[in-house]
Amino acid sequence: MDRQEAQALLEGAGVGLTDADVDELVGRTEGWPVGLYLAALAVKAGGPRTAVRPAFTGDDRFMADYLRSELLAHLPQPRVAFLTRTAVLDRMSGPLCDAVLAADRSRLVLESLEGSNLLVVPLDRHREWYRYHHLFRELLQAELDRREPELIRELHARAAAWCEANGLPEMAIDHAQAAEDADRVARLVALQTQPAYAGGRVDTVSRWLAWFEDRGLIERYPAVAVYGTWLQALLGRPAGAEHWAAAAERGTATGTVPDGSTVESWLAMARALLCRDGVERMGADARVTLAGLAPASNWRATALLMEGLALLLEGEAERADPVLAHAVEVATDAGALPAAATALAERSLVAIQHRDWQRAEAMAARALQISREGSLDGYLHTAVVHVVVARTALHRSDGPRAREHLAQAARLRPLLTYAIPSLAVQTLLELVRAYLAVDDAAGARAVLRDARDILQLRPDLGVLPEQAEQLGSMLATIPGATVGASSLTTAELRLLPLLVTHLSFPEIGERLYISRHTVKTQAISVYRKLGASSRSHAIRRASELGLLVD
Repeated sequence: MDRQEAQALLEGAGVGLTDADVDELVGRTEGWPVGLYLAALAVKAGGPRTAVRPAFTGDDRFMADYLRSELLAHLPQPRVAFLTRTAVLDRMSGPLCDAVLAADRSRLVLESLEGSNLLVVPLDRHREWYRYHHLFRELLQAELDRREPELIRELHARAAAWCEANGLPEMAIDHAQAAEDADRVARLVALQTQPAYAGGRVDTVSRWLAWFEDRGLIERYPAVAVYGTWLQALLGRPAGAEHWAAAAERGTATGTVPDGSTVESWLAMARALLCRDGVERMGADARVTLAGLAPASNWRATALLMEGLALLLEGEAERADPVLAHAVEVATDAGALPAAATALAERSLVAIQHRDWQRAEAMAARALQISREGSLDGYLHTAVVHVVVARTALHRSDGPRAREHLAQAARLRPLLTYAIPSLAVQTLLELVRAYLAVDDAAGARAVLRDARDILQLRPDLGVLPEQAEQLGSMLATIPGATVGASSLTTAELRLLPLLVTHLSFPEIGERLYISRHTVKTQAISVYRKLGASSRSHAIRRASELGLLVD
C-alpha cells in the first residue's frame, strides 16, 4: 500500500494518526496491509496516543499471534526452522544460509519463499541475495528467541565465519559482535577501521570501538586500544585519546597484531600521534613504528606522515619533503585519503617556506581535490588543507577564494586540540598568518589564543613555540580590530552547529556538558560576532559565511 491507501485503512480501523506517524508506520511495515491493520489494532489497544513508535514493534502481541496462527502454523516444521533461524541475517544468500543452518539447497528454499509471497525480497537481479521484509524479520527473531534462544549465538558465529571467509568483513563484525566473539571482532576491526574511516564512515568505526569499551575489553586488545586513541584524537577529544592510550599501554599483549605488525610498532604510533614528549620523540616513535610494521599495514602512510611532520617541525624542511612525498605515494596506493591529503598540504607548506608558490599551489589543489573526492570535509586533516589553499589564493590576490577556505578551516577549529598537538598548533599558526594577510587581527588573535593554550600543555613542539611568539609580537603592534565571525572561540564554534537543531538551550547544555547560562552567554556572543539579532538570523549568517555544513 502507498501512503494514501495506508491512511484510508487506518482511518477505516478507527485510528487517527498524524501525517508523520502515518509516514513512520508505512516505513516500518513497508506498506504491508496486514502489518498496517495489526498496527492499527496495537495502537487502539494502547489507548489514546499520537505516536506510533512506542506502540508497535515487531514482537507486538497482535503481530506475534498473527505470525503463529496464520503463517507458521500452516508450514512444515523444517520450513519454520529455516525462517526463524535465518532471521539472524540482515541479508541472505544460498551459501550463507547453508553455512548458518549447516544444511544445503538453501538457494532453492529462498527462491520458493519468494515465489510463495512469504515476504522475502530479492536484492539483486540475479536472485543471489535476499532479505526478509523488515517487520516480518522482527517477528521471526522474536519467535526464534521464544523457541530456541540457546541457538542464537551459534547461528551468528557461523554467519561471522562464513562472511569473513567470503570477503564480507563488516558483515562478519556485526555477526561476531552478536555472537560475543571478541577475538574475531578485534581481528576484523583492526583490519577494517582505517579503510572505513577513510571512506567517511566515522560513526561505523565509533560503534565498533564502543563495543569493546562497553564490555571492558580494550586493555585485552592493544590494536583496538590504539585505534581508539587515534579516533578520539582525530575527533578532537584529548581526554578520550588519553584514556584509550592508557589502556593500550596497560595491556599485556605481546607479539603481533592482526596485520602482522609488532604490538610495539602500534603502541609507538599512538605515542607519535599524541606527541606528549616533543617532536624529536615523535619522530623517533614514527621510525619505531615503520621498523615494526608489516609491509601492507594500514599505518604505514600515517607513520611516514608523522615522521615527515616531525622533521618539518624540527626545522628540517629539506629532509622532511622526501619523507612526505613517500607518504603521499603510500597513502594514495593504499586508498588512505586523509593521510594523502595531509601529506600534500605539508608539502605545500614546505614549498611556501621556499617561496615556490607555483609548486605550493599545485600541492594544495591536489590535497583539496582528494579531500573533496573522499568527502573529508568534516575531518581534522582537512583544516590544514583549507589553510594552504587560502594562503596560496592570497598570494594570487584572490581574496574571495581565500576567505571561503578560511571559513572552512575555522569550522574545523574545535577539532584542533592537544590530542594531536603537532598538527593542531601548526595549522592554527598558519591560520593566524592567513588572517594577518587579510587584515583580520581579531581573527588572528582568537586563533593564536588556541595555539598558545595547546603550547602550555605541549611546549616541546620544535619551531612552533618561537613562531607563536613572533606572531604574537606582530599582533601586539596592531591596534584593536573589529570583532567578527573569525574571532569566534572554539567553544562558540562547537555551539554553532547545535543552534541549527531544534534543541533548546538547556538541551544544548546537556550535549556540551555546560550549564544553560553558559550556553546563553555563548549564544549571545555568537550573535554579536555574526552581526545577528536572533538564533535564526545567526544560523543564516553562519551559513552564508561557510561556517555550517549544508
